[in-house]
Amino acid sequence: MQGKGGLAPNVLAFDTSLPQISAAVMWRDVLAEREEAMQRGQAERLMPLLEELLAEAGGSWRDLDLIAVGIGPGNFTGTRISVAAARGLALGLGIPAIGVSMFEALLDWDGPLYQPAEILSLEAPRGRAFIQHFRYGNPQSPPRLVDPAHPPADIELPVNMVVRGFRADEIARPFHAAFEVLGPSRVAAHMARIAEARWREKGFDRSARPAPLYVRPADAAPPSDPPPMILDDA
Repeated sequence: MQGKGGLAPNVLAFDTSLPQISAAVMWRDVLAEREEAMQRGQAERLMPLLEELLAEAGGSWRDLDLIAVGIGPGNFTGTRISVAAARGLALGLGIPAIGVSMFEALLDWDGPLYQPAEILSLEAPRGRAFIQHFRYGNPQSPPRLVDPAHPPADIELPVNMVVRGFRADEIARPFHAAFEVLGPSRVAAHMARIAEARWREKGFDRSARPAPLYVRPADAAPPSDPPPMILDDA
């Protein structure tokens, strides 16, 4: 496991916004990854799993250059667990943390930042979809909740638009757009790849801190201040 000032960073990526823990360690390519399904208990299992994964990759906490963390949308409590952990690790290790949305986890694995016009779609409650417009890997609008069977006309995009994700065929049909129906997979590995691409961008802000991405209000409203108090820099 190399890194620490080299051409490629050592990236630890993890997500708990789905009913699982997804984690990966990457240097140039994925060295180790794991997904453990669980409905609850992510908070207790996360750190031991990450330590196991680092050992499997042949490294330790001090070898890391970058943290990538899932920021949702997804389970509200699960999202806050991973974001809080990422912010704490970044602060303790003195390395940057990059928040990666579940939308970004749907970007093309081989060329995540090169598609000129995409609608990315995630499954939402009651058969609906969370969608967001991306251009060259960057979000162009806030995420929104839609009915895939009746997508709003104002999401129409330029020619060569591609719709990827949940019920993408239905969303694409009125616009005669290309589509790919798929769901999140190898979530942390995808997030590590996206975070590395962001890390390489000119003007990358090392001081930015990840915060949860909420598309709709929680059934039990979460705190309005995104940063968990335990991670205050003070």
